[in-house]
Amino acid sequence: MMKEMNKYMFLGAGLCLAMALTSCGTSESAYRKAYLKAQQRTEAQAQVTPVATTQPTVTTPAVTETPTVTPVTTTPANNTRIIDNTDATPVRQERVEVQSGAALKAYSVVVGSFQLRGNAEGEVQRLLNKGYDARLVYSAENNMYRVVASSFDTKPEAAQSRDQLSQQYQGAWLLYAK
Repeated sequence: MMKEMNKYMFLGAGLCLAMALTSCGTSESAYRKAYLKAQQRTEAQAQVTPVATTQPTVTTPAVTETPTVTPVTTTPANNTRIIDNTDATPVRQERVEVQSGAALKAYSVVVGSFQLRGNAEGEVQRLLNKGYDARLVYSAENNMYRVVASSFDTKPEAAQSRDQLSQQYQGAWLLYAK
């Protein structure tokens, strides 16, 4: 009985070995078949797609431009205008042209900004009726008409006027005319 058992074990081991050796070859051929199929698809697509031009493609080398460097210019301290900001009151700087009213002083209180001149002129008239020395100025940079309620030589005076006007005109701000 032992002899028969050894015989079946030997036969079983042989079958396992044969299956192991044949399975490697099968998966390799499956990979090869998939590769060949993909290659055929690629070739078929290349044949279907027409060639756009028959002229050879000419590539030109990339030209890199040397950046232009502008030298740094410094303004001497004696030519620099210093605007007082010790009280941390925000001031906007804009280049404006007076459209109506007296000339602006250094600091002005702006109570309105309008795109339409007619709306700005209406607000100027309301301020004039209330006794303010109102002016209409135009900022070309922003394409806006600014309504100035008052203008002062010093920043503290302008800030005080802005604080009083901000009760009626929320968002009033200080303008330093360039």
